[in-house]
Amino acid sequence: MPSDIPSSISSTLLERIKAHRPEAWQRLVDLFGPVVYRWCRQSGVGPEDSADLTQEVFRAVATHVSSFRRRGEGDSFGAWLGAITHNKVRDHFRRRHHLGEARGGTHAQRQLQQIPEPADFCEEGSRLDHDGTLSRRALQLVRDEFENRTWEAFHQTAVAGRKPVDVADELGMSLQAVYKAKSRVLQRLRQEFGDLLGQ
Repeated sequence: MPSDIPSSISSTLLERIKAHRPEAWQRLVDLFGPVVYRWCRQSGVGPEDSADLTQEVFRAVATHVSSFRRRGEGDSFGAWLGAITHNKVRDHFRRRHHLGEARGGTHAQRQLQQIPEPADFCEEGSRLDHDGTLSRRALQLVRDEFENRTWEAFHQTAVAGRKPVDVADELGMSLQAVYKAKSRVLQRLRQEFGDLLGQ
């Protein structure tokens, strides 16, 4: 996500999720589903079980999202989601151990100890989105809300890091229109995803 998004903002998407609006849930799953799945895989869970655990994580989110609150700077939705994922992964390995799928006590104990702590999943925004996947997905989810020139002005300045004056020249826009386009898209990203991305 562009670095000039402020750290303390509200999210209309989070409010719609808390209101259990279907389109908001779909957006949440589209945005965070791949992240949760990746966390499960990084914890040593197989592909099919990771898909099942991802569903379990989102069921837990649905059950408890109304109690999620940002009380401090470190209280991000991503950290909360990481904690839920961590617990579901630990439960998964405990179930496997009790069902006899995992070998012996020492092996099972080692597996449980190798599960990353919730803070390891997303103690920083960059870790939550270490490869930019989350940011790219967020951008894709709002892309269709903007005209092509507005989007291109935003993308060239905020994402590609080009000088606004060069972008204005290339797109046949005034410099003020380029700044306004960038501002509109950033405002929409803040509004829709701010709390969820931990920004």
